[in-house]
Amino acid sequence: MNEKDMLAEMFSMQTDLNLRIGVDTLNMDEEQQKIWILNYCRAMTQELAELTDSVPWKWWAKYQEYDKQNARVEVVDLFHFLISLALVLGMSAEDIHSLYTRKNKLNFDRQESGYTEKDESDNKNL
Repeated sequence: MNEKDMLAEMFSMQTDLNLRIGVDTLNMDEEQQKIWILNYCRAMTQELAELTDSVPWKWWAKYQEYDKQNARVEVVDLFHFLISLALVLGMSAEDIHSLYTRKNKLNFDRQESGYTEKDESDNKNL
């Protein structure tokens, strides 16, 4: 199975899970979309905090340990919410792959050109 197929499978699995817990991302009106975009952003913020807590970031505290397994689980939790967010925005796995590919090329082009000033107008053409 190639990466594109794996991503499509993850989107399908997440759709099923969302429906199981009562969140129908495919049939939301614009007001519901705004609410769920915020819900998923907040959830991802929390998951990022939990990921941060998996590494010893408190330089003053000697009791902390690196919990690689928990860090890996938190990354997967982020994917759950990120895929749900993409679904709310009407994006498929194919949409993500296509936009990622174009944005990745743009990022390389920016590096080649020096990218010395912030100008995101080139994002509008993606």
